[in-house]
Amino acid sequence: MSKILVLAEHGNGELAAATAKTVSCAAAIAEHNQGSIDVVVFAAGDAAAALAQQAAALQGVARVLCCQHDDFAHPLAAHLAPELAALAGDYSHILAPSSMYGKDVLPRAAALIGVNQVSEVMAVLGEREFKRPLYAGAAIVRVSVPAGVTVVATARTASWAAAESGAVSAEIVSIDAQAEHPAHTRYVETISEGGDGPDLATANIVVSGGRALASSDNFDLVYKLAKQLGAAVGASRAAVDAGYVPNELQVGQTGKIIAPDLYMCFGISGAIQHLTGIKDAGTIVAVNKDADAPIFDVADIGLVGDLFEVIPALQEKLA
Repeated sequence: MSKILVLAEHGNGELAAATAKTVSCAAAIAEHNQGSIDVVVFAAGDAAAALAQQAAALQGVARVLCCQHDDFAHPLAAHLAPELAALAGDYSHILAPSSMYGKDVLPRAAALIGVNQVSEVMAVLGEREFKRPLYAGAAIVRVSVPAGVTVVATARTASWAAAESGAVSAEIVSIDAQAEHPAHTRYVETISEGGDGPDLATANIVVSGGRALASSDNFDLVYKLAKQLGAAVGASRAAVDAGYVPNELQVGQTGKIIAPDLYMCFGISGAIQHLTGIKDAGTIVAVNKDADAPIFDVADIGLVGDLFEVIPALQEKLA
């Protein structure tokens, strides 16, 4: 019988929303199986029991493997990839979110297993056939994995709705670490400059700024508007490269791929690399002085205007 193993992403003792979205991708694969197929979540951490409870409540999960170990206090790919490789023999599919977390762990696991990885699965066509984007989303390709080969894939989180959470129903099984952890990699510290607002990758509302803000001081306009809206802050690559904001706020092909219900962008022209990161947003609102800016081709609501006038006026209305 086929089984799908989903690597749980977590932080600060909470299961990441990306995990629930990856479970939805796994459930879509299960629907294409002729017989029964189990979706199993692998939760590893120094407080894995709490994570396992959260994972067991996700709809579609049949079992949770709870691996509690101090070495998993911080999600190091060098430690997690050997664990996935050690478990791989019992599973037909191994999935992880297409977040920075999944992109760090899964290629290592695929290499240890000896298979190619399928990246950014956005649709499931069969148990071993998928759709994924190429060339910044300009092309969508069909990818097939041969029978008898372990499917190792990341799920494009912007393309999947999160699996619903309810009462704990899945079986929770405690397991020991399966692999010897390498000594060449260790956790030192985490440095974050992204602020204390909602997580950009999972926020329902995102307010982004571009190079037109002209300075890091002016970017404070975006931070203040985001705070009023309870939104996360994002930025274009141009704003990040100019040093206005840290790179963890970058939205786009080389940044974060997001799918908020509302995306508001100010002074962003709309280069294809940026549009790749927001194409799955529910409603896109754009403000730009250039009436011919490409961002207006994808915006649901567009305003040709000076952001330094528009943002204060909007803040006043919101107040």
